[in-house]
Order: sequence, then structure tokens, then C-alpha cells
Amino acid sequence: MIMRYLLFLFVFLASLAQAQEFLDPADAFKASARALDGQTVEIKFTIADGYYLYRDKFRVRPVDERLTVSPPELPRGKEKNDENFGKVEVFYKTVALRVTVDRQNSGEMPLQLDVVAQGCADAGVCYPPHTQTVALTLPDPATTPSAAAQSATASNAVDGDESGQIAGVLRDASLFAILGFFFLAGLGLSLTPCVFPMIPILSGIIAGQGKQVTRGRAFALSVAYVLGMALTYALAGVAAGLSGTLLSAALQNAWVLGGFAAIFVVLSLSMFGFYELQLPTALQSKLSEESGHLQGGRGIGVFLMGALSALIVGPCVAAPLAGALLYIGQTGNAVLGGSALFVMALGMGVPLLLVGLAGATLLPRTGPWMEGVKKAFGVLLLATALWLISPVIPGVVEMLGWAVLCILPAIYLHALDPLPPHAKGWLRFWKGIGVVLLLTGAALLLGALAGGRDPLQPLAGLRGSSAQAAENRPLSFEPVHSLAQLDKRLRTVDRPVMLDFYADWCVSCKEMEKFTFADPAVQAKLAGFTLLKADVTHNTAEDKALLARFGLFGPPGIIFFNAEGQEIAGRRIVGYQNAAKFLTTLDTVQP
Repeated sequence: MIMRYLLFLFVFLASLAQAQEFLDPADAFKASARALDGQTVEIKFTIADGYYLYRDKFRVRPVDERLTVSPPELPRGKEKNDENFGKVEVFYKTVALRVTVDRQNSGEMPLQLDVVAQGCADAGVCYPPHTQTVALTLPDPATTPSAAAQSATASNAVDGDESGQIAGVLRDASLFAILGFFFLAGLGLSLTPCVFPMIPILSGIIAGQGKQVTRGRAFALSVAYVLGMALTYALAGVAAGLSGTLLSAALQNAWVLGGFAAIFVVLSLSMFGFYELQLPTALQSKLSEESGHLQGGRGIGVFLMGALSALIVGPCVAAPLAGALLYIGQTGNAVLGGSALFVMALGMGVPLLLVGLAGATLLPRTGPWMEGVKKAFGVLLLATALWLISPVIPGVVEMLGWAVLCILPAIYLHALDPLPPHAKGWLRFWKGIGVVLLLTGAALLLGALAGGRDPLQPLAGLRGSSAQAAENRPLSFEPVHSLAQLDKRLRTVDRPVMLDFYADWCVSCKEMEKFTFADPAVQAKLAGFTLLKADVTHNTAEDKALLARFGLFGPPGIIFFNAEGQEIAGRRIVGYQNAAKFLTTLDTVQP
């Protein structure tokens, strides 16, 4: 009898314990909300383990009865044979739904929504419909990109939208996949001309240590340099996560580009032996205590040089960096932003680490050979400086600059001097390089004086002014200065529209004008479009509002509209696109 009572008591207590395991519906289904734009709200449910919500039981209504909201938009659920409702769709773990608020006013607006949901526990308990109230603030629609624009930017179907493709790839990836992607992206960037200027800088630092430099010392210097560069990018990632803005666009203006070009000129002149760049003796002594782990105590100076180099190449890597910062800005995760760009910078620094690792054995240290290498690096640094400022200087100045950079090295390579009768192969080879540079410089100089403005076709102006004018006829754009002006113009169009975002400091914008918009086939297809241009060079409040309207961080960006003035989804272009790809895009929006 006692055992029977004990067994009954155990079963009774177990049933009570099981009954107490079921959660309150507010804890089993936790609701939160955030504004995606000035009218769109995302409501997210976090569902406890062992519980689920019915897809067809969601209802959303505003607490303020004067407002209305659209029916909730929901993803597909998981099919389930439910005892109560038969075959239904349910959600486990989490679900996010969207509603659109029909608002009539502008500016920020506080909002409260009653959200109704119904769910069950797998253990067999079902809850009645449960209401939770969520509160948020809707931002001003005039200065906030629409959720549709953000989605189109993140998942653009056009091949030329680099930033949209990168953001789309990363959107649903895991943390390790994201960091791996950024490291591989950094490796890819290390193979571009953007990272090349860092190699002579670091090589000069290592070679300047003299014959006593060891492989460990050279590698330690390269590590300090790469860490300085990586920290700068990490700070940019943190800022992007906090603000959601593209910092590299802020770097691309005439003053900043000119300042960076001046730094390259200063560095190049040191390569020519006009002076030696080093920290003052007093400052070196003060820093030596903190950087004693590196022989010679110059680790902090090298670290700061790496940080400065990252700023210098920032505008150069703006196109792929736009996708990274777009994704980070959308997540709003400062830690992820800093980690991702830090890892990307480490990938960019791999060749620099290899330079440091091999610096003690492979880099030349003294003698005429080293002097020749230093002067070659000096010329390349000057070329980088000219390339940086080419978007903001007159075409004739750019042509003359490239002419000088070709002619002067040609003279030093003995292009005008006779060779000795028994000259060896290397002397003949370098003289041949000098002759090629001399002829190229002469063609650039002659083309500049003849009115040519394209360094890739310096003698095009000699074919005749009328033929050149017909070939280089620019497209005619209507300027757009504000959202109100754009909306007014879109209401009056009767054919498709192309809106081009442009800035004087935007390198890719200049490339689009020079290589894509000047193509005769492109111009022929654009004849059926209304062409609008938003010049955001000065980054005014109106410029920012125009960019925000379409979820853009900066130019170049091209938006297409149909004949009714509505944006054609999935056909926007962010970044440079050559004429062939642009023609393919136009085929999909051709009137």
C-alpha cells in the first residue's frame, strides 16, 4: 500500500511539474519592432524552443484609430499537420513580418501597434490569440531611404552593382563566413593598384634599416605596418556600423585627394634622395621606450605610417568597400563592422607581410641597384599622385603630367644617348624601355597641345576637329537639385527615365562619362530616355536627401524609371559599368 501511494504521489507531482513548464505567451512569443523607413515597420517574434506560431493568425492594428496599416507581409512557414486546424504553416525559432503605415504627416512620428498572434507548444498546449503592444518611432520619410530601395540595393540583379552584390551575399551568412569573405576580399584587393603604393613605402622602411636588419626584424616592421592599416579600417567599420554612412565617399573631394597626392609627392622626393624621412631625434627617443619589442624602437612610427597609408588608399578601394560598408551599415553592428574590416585589411596586408618576411634576403640594400629601385619607386609614387587627382584637374594638365612622367624617366634610361659598341643585353633592354617611354611621352605632349584630353588616345585630336566632336559628343542631362524637383519632373514624364548620381570627385563617375556614356551604341539607346542628373558634389542637405531616397551612400549610382515615373525594380546600377554591360542593362529597360 505504501509503495502504491508513493507511486501515485510521484505521478501527481510529475504532472504538476510538467504543467508548470509551460511559459506565459508573452515569454513564449516575444515581440519587438523597428522602423525600416518612414512608413515600413518590421515586427519580429522570438519563439521559445518547443513552441510555434500559426502563419495565418497574425493581425496588426495601430493603437491610434486614426491610422491604418497594411495587412502583414510574411515569409513562407513550415508545413505541419495540426490536431486543431489540420494542415497549416507555422513558424519556429523566429519570424519577421512587415506592415506599411498610411501616414499623412512628415517628420518623426511615435507609433504604437497592437500585434495579435496565436501559437502552441509541442507538448500539446495551445494558447488563445494573444495581443502584445510594441512602440517605436518612425523617421522622417523625406530623409530616410525606403525599405524597397534598401532591398533593391542589397539584392540588385544587375551585374554592375558591386555593392549590392556584396551586401546580398553577406546578408544571411554566418559570422565565420562573413569574416572569411572579408579576408578573401582583402586578398583580392591586395592584387589591385590600390595596395601597390604601400609596397615601396614598406620596402623603403625595411631597406633603410641597413645591412644589419634581420628577417625577424623586417617581418616585425611589416606586422606593425599592417596592424596600423588594419586598425584604421576597423575604425571605419565601427563608424559604418554606428552611422550607416559610406566614409570613403567623404574622403573623395578635391581637398582630400589633393592632400593625399601631396603626401605621395613628398614620399617620392625622398626616393630621389632630396631628403630622408624620419622622426625627429627627440621623438624617436620618447617612442623607443614604448616600442622596445622592435629593435631600433621605431615600431610606433611604422604603425602610424601604416595607418596613414590606409587613409591614402581609402578613395581607391571605394567601389568594393562600398558593398562592405553598405552591409555593415544595414546591420547597425559596430563590433561586426570593426571585425570585418580589420580582417579585410589583414587580407590586404598579406603581400606586405611577405615583403617583410623576404625583406632581409631579397630586398636590395646598398649600391647602384638599390638606387635604381628607389628611383623607380619614386616615379611610381608620382604616377599614383597624378592618378589620384586626375578626376579633379583639367584634362590638359593631366595629359601634360603623364607626358612629363614618361619623358623624364626615358632620359635617365639613356633613351637619347648612344649605346657602347659592345653593350650587354640588359643595357639594350633598358634603352628600349626608355625609347618606348620617350615616344609615349611625346605622343601625350603632342596630343595635349592638339586639344586631346584622353591619355589613352592622345592623338585622337589629330583626326580632325569635326570627327572628334561627333565622336565625343556628351549626353545632355537635365539637372535635378532636390527631391521636390525630382518628384515634380517624374510626374510629367512620358517615357523611361535614367537618373544619374554624379560628383566631381567621383573617379567612377568620370569613367562612366569617358568610356560608357561616350559610346555611340549607348548614346543611340539612350535617345529614347529622359536623362536626369543629380550632382551631389557639395554634399548639401538636398544632396543627402536625394541619396537617402534611394538608399545610396554616394555616386556613382543610376536609377531607371518607367514612363509612369515609377522605379524599375532590380535595374539600378551602383559603381562603374563598361559600355557592353551597360548596353545589356539598357536592353532590359528599353522603351
